Formats: sequence, structure tokens, C-alpha cells
Amino acid sequence: MVDQKKIKLNAHPRGFHLITKEIVKHIPKLTGVVNVFIQHTSASLTINENADPTVREDFETHFNKLVSEKETHFKHTFEGPDDMTSHIKSSILGSSVSFPIKDGVPLLGVWQGIYLCEHRNGGKVRKIIITSYGEN
Repeated sequence: MVDQKKIKLNAHPRGFHLITKEIVKHIPKLTGVVNVFIQHTSASLTINENADPTVREDFETHFNKLVSEKETHFKHTFEGPDDMTSHIKSSILGSSVSFPIKDGVPLLGVWQGIYLCEHRNGGKVRKIIITSYGEN
């Protein structure tokens, strides 16, 4: 069986945000695999530490150093200094995550959660597609 839903996440400020609960409530009672895909090029998804919020702060700090808005070589800056840098960060992290489920429950590790990685200075509503493959 395949189940697919399109949801919208409320705008989040720039940074790394746990969205596990928002995703899980849309997963059907299947045993199989879930793919979560973001339909944007300036935000991304990843799975990582879900307990200590300083991990998310460190991610933001690291990515801002790795892909700095202070660089002057970017040509694609129509929407501001965070324009091209957001696309690069999104490509590094990726636009989707997948994980196993059993009876609709994610089989994530004890310390794992799903992050929305908002790379724009002004966060936007983000569209997410959740596709679940499995059996009842």
C-alpha cells in the first residue's frame, strides 16, 4: 500500500527545528518505509540529535561559517545575501529523509529527530510531501 500526503509547515525562523511530531501525525498505521520530501530549494531536511537544543544551534553556526553570506563571489543574490547560500546549504543537507516504520511508529533511534533546516533569514511556509510505503 502507498499513502501520500502533502502538508504545510508554518514558517520557522532561520535555524534547525525539530518537526518530528508534525510529521508523525500524518503517518498511516503501516509497517514499511516513509519518505519525507521538502518542495523547496532554500530549506532542507535531516535526521539528527533530538534532545539537546545546542546541537541545532551548533548546526546553524557551523553552516553559517561553512557557507558564509559575507562572501562576495556569489552571482545569484536577487533575493538578498542569504539567497545562494540557502541553495548551497540545502544541496549539502538534502531535500528528503527516509526511515522505517512499524504500525505507523517511526523506528528512529532514541536520540534521533527530523529537522526542518530553514536557511532563509525570513522563514516561509514550507510544503512537505510524506509518502509511506508498506503493509497494514
